[in-house]
Amino acid sequence: MNLNRYIDHTLLKPEATAAMIDKLCAEAKEHNFASVCVNPYWVKRCAELLAGTEVKVCTVIGFPLGATTTASKAAETKDAIANGAGEVDMVLNIGALKSGDLDSVKRDVAAVKQAAGDVLLKVILETGLLTDEEKETACKLCVEAGADYVKTSTGFGQGGATVQDIALMRKTVGDKLGVKASGGVRDRETALAMIEAGASRIGTSSGVAIVTGEKTAQQGY
Repeated sequence: MNLNRYIDHTLLKPEATAAMIDKLCAEAKEHNFASVCVNPYWVKRCAELLAGTEVKVCTVIGFPLGATTTASKAAETKDAIANGAGEVDMVLNIGALKSGDLDSVKRDVAAVKQAAGDVLLKVILETGLLTDEEKETACKLCVEAGADYVKTSTGFGQGGATVQDIALMRKTVGDKLGVKASGGVRDRETALAMIEAGASRIGTSSGVAIVTGEKTAQQGY
């Protein structure tokens, strides 16, 4: 298994510095991760650092609450892609979902996908805030709206990825969408369990530890 190619090497902390971003990219190049996942401000820098490699630049949209307007999410997506983003991870409108306004949720995702075009779109459900029924509903809406992936968590909300949620999401979307486990995946054993349950991508700040088998004291995403 090329475990490195499952990894979105992630640094979304607000206090991230240019030096920390540079280190993230250097590690991603060394281990040939699938992508680096950073806040939009850092996209252009990462795109320049990773030019000529297989490592894509992933960024987050409407992050971390999902409560920005659809128009702002679409504009943020277009700006990120113009700066070099090759993948975008948007946060679902959680409040709209829990209010039963499913049309708004679907339109939100569809508008971001339209803005993203051929760029891969992953939709963050924030599973720690949802019931199993809401998780299933969210996954179905993402399929209908044309998303490419569903993703568990922002890493900033309640809880993180669980094997049970990955299995539920994979069962719901079948082979139509990818499934990304994110939030609290910090070691090789956990990453492999997520993949066994159906994850096709792992979002983590502990990518190096996962692929090398080293222990890490790093906390966060």
